[in-house]
Amino acid sequence: MLYLDAAATAPLRPQAREAMLRVWDTAHANPSSVHSPGHNAACEVDHARSVIAEVFGIRPEGVVFTSGGTEANNLGIIGRALAHPRGRHVITSPIEHSSVLASCDYLRRLHGFEVDFLAVDGEGRVDYGSLPTVIREDITLVAVGLANSEVGSVNDVSWISHLARDKGAGMHVDAVQAAVHLPVTLAPDGWPGPVADTLALASHKFGGPQGVGALLMPRHISLEPVLHGGSQEQGRRSGTHNVAGIAGFAAAVAASAQTVGARAAALMASRDELIAAIESGVPGSQLTGHRTERLPNHASFVVDGVSGESLLVALDTAGFAVSSGSACKAGSSEPSAVLLAMGYSPELALSALRFTLSQPLDSATIDRIVDTIRREVALRE
Repeated sequence: MLYLDAAATAPLRPQAREAMLRVWDTAHANPSSVHSPGHNAACEVDHARSVIAEVFGIRPEGVVFTSGGTEANNLGIIGRALAHPRGRHVITSPIEHSSVLASCDYLRRLHGFEVDFLAVDGEGRVDYGSLPTVIREDITLVAVGLANSEVGSVNDVSWISHLARDKGAGMHVDAVQAAVHLPVTLAPDGWPGPVADTLALASHKFGGPQGVGALLMPRHISLEPVLHGGSQEQGRRSGTHNVAGIAGFAAAVAASAQTVGARAAALMASRDELIAAIESGVPGSQLTGHRTERLPNHASFVVDGVSGESLLVALDTAGFAVSSGSACKAGSSEPSAVLLAMGYSPELALSALRFTLSQPLDSATIDRIVDTIRREVALRE
């Protein structure tokens, strides 16, 4: 089986596995304990924090470990908004990850916040011209994704951040999908710079273990904890640390950072070959998302006249593991809200197909993918 669903979970990196095995063998204690084994475990957490902080250009105390990207988005949005409710007005977009949209809706339902949505274009990016029409002087927070997980389009988050900053608003960036592929830094002289108050990461997108993530903060801000209890993570996130998972997360981030440029170039070439082959070889196929401003490993389509489910089954039978969009929506019979917001009909949205590569594909493999899709389309004619 050839795994082509890295956007859902990337294959575990050997560096992450080695780090986790080391911790399980030598530092399995609770890092909050005061005895020597607890100290050893705490040292593992501190080392991982420093590794991730260095990669993203912030101080170690700006790394808050979470259970994954979903919790990081919840903490960055809900925690930030409740600590600084200023105006009780949040701006997001309709194509964000469900953890972003649900966090904003929670603020609306239970805390009286007003939520406005930026317009999006037919290529899956925020319509930057719509921000001045919804932003107000008393804005609390803007929450958008750096890249869309379903169609791969990349937003100019820096531009959005500066507009929000001019109004004194907070800025949360969901970088869960993008940070592994793009040279993201929160250093003061880098991108997106100090205008991003919080940024969400997930370990398993880097090839680390599932169930671990982080909220990054380039400067000190107050957060209302989403999880209450033992006051770990400087009181910002309670719960016993997943020491092995955190060590594996840091190892995966470090390994990814060493090759991010070369890997992106190789994946981009393979991605473009796959896109060209499907567009030319599969009748009724249409690329979704921006053609060039997209994640380097991401190729997504709709195919007229055929269901996405039948395409997934055919590809799985042929030995290819792909998806129809966000794994968080897997099993849903409803058309993608992202594609609907981009202007696709419900019928066409139900034909969505997503390839996310963890390594480049050779031409023979691409030909087999195209042949499999073409045969399935022919059966439906």
